[in-house]
Amino acid sequence: MKLQQLNYIREVARRGLNVSAAAEALHTAQPGVSSQIRLLEDELNVQIFERNGKRLVGITEPGRQILEIVERVLQEVDNIKKVSGEYSDEASGRLAIATTHTQARYALPPVVAAFKQKYPGVRLELHQGSPGHAAEQAAKGIVDIAIATEAITDYPDLVMLPCYEWNRCVVCPPGHPLLDEEPLTLEALARHPIITYDFAVAGRTKINKAFEQAGLEPNVVLTAIDSDVIKTYVELGLGVGVLAKMAFNPARDTNLRAIDASHLFEPSTTRIGIRRGAFLRRYAYEFIEMFAPHLTRSVIEAAMASRGREKEGLK
Repeated sequence: MKLQQLNYIREVARRGLNVSAAAEALHTAQPGVSSQIRLLEDELNVQIFERNGKRLVGITEPGRQILEIVERVLQEVDNIKKVSGEYSDEASGRLAIATTHTQARYALPPVVAAFKQKYPGVRLELHQGSPGHAAEQAAKGIVDIAIATEAITDYPDLVMLPCYEWNRCVVCPPGHPLLDEEPLTLEALARHPIITYDFAVAGRTKINKAFEQAGLEPNVVLTAIDSDVIKTYVELGLGVGVLAKMAFNPARDTNLRAIDASHLFEPSTTRIGIRRGAFLRRYAYEFIEMFAPHLTRSVIEAAMASRGREKEGLK
C-alpha cells in the first residue's frame, strides 16, 4: 500500500468518480491512476469502486469505510509536513482560505493586507464561493480554514468559532419613498420589489423568517450571490436591495442611499471553520486573530481539543 494510491482514490472520490479529472488535478496520467487503484484493490482484496465496464459508477460500502480512514491518514500525513515546515521555515508556506464574496470583498481586505505585510513569504489563497462550498472545502481539507455564515454549522467535521455578528440594510436610489419611512417597517418594505441574496448565500433564511413571522410575502424579483450585483440592479431601478450593512460604503456607493434594517431582521454570525484534527501553522493562528482578536491561539486550541461541537456564543 502506497500513499500515492491513497491519494488517487481520495481524489477520484472527490472528483465525482471522474478518473480523468482526478489525474489532471494530481498532474499525472489517467491510465496510471486506474492501474494503481486496481493494484490497491487487489492488495486489499476488496473492491473500492463500483464499475460498469471501465467506468466508475459508485463507491462500495467497504470503499466508503476505507475512504473515511484514508481521509484521516492523509490528513495526518499533511500534519506531519506542516509540523516540519513550522520549525524549518516559520515565515513561508501556504495558507488557503475559503470564504464568501461579502467576506472577501468587505471584511477581509485589511486583514489580508496586514498579514501579507507581516508574512510576505506566505502564499495566501482565497477560494470564493457559497457558504456551503467554503465549509465543504474546509471539511475535506482542501483549504485550511473557512470563513462563512450559517451553512458552516451544518458540517460536524468542522470546529466552529464565532467571529462577529452582522446585520442588514436596505439600499435604494435617492428620493425613493422608503427613505421617508421612519422607522422602516417590513410592511413598507413588502410593498416594493426586492433584490437580495440567493438562498445559497448566508443571511437569506433570516430575511425569509422575518417576513414569514410577520405574515407577509416579500416581492423578491431578483437574487444574486454578490452584494455588488445587488447594488448594480438597484441602481438600474429594478427594486430595493436587502444586503449586509458592511457591503454599503457611502463614499463609493454615491448613487444609492442606505437605511438601517437591523431592527427588522435577526443578526447573523460569521464563523471560522477548521477541520477537526488539522494542524495549523503559527501564521494561520495569527491570521485568525487578526480577523477576530478574541480568537487567540489558546482559545482555538481549546476548541480544537474539545470533543463536542462548538456551540459557544459570540465572545
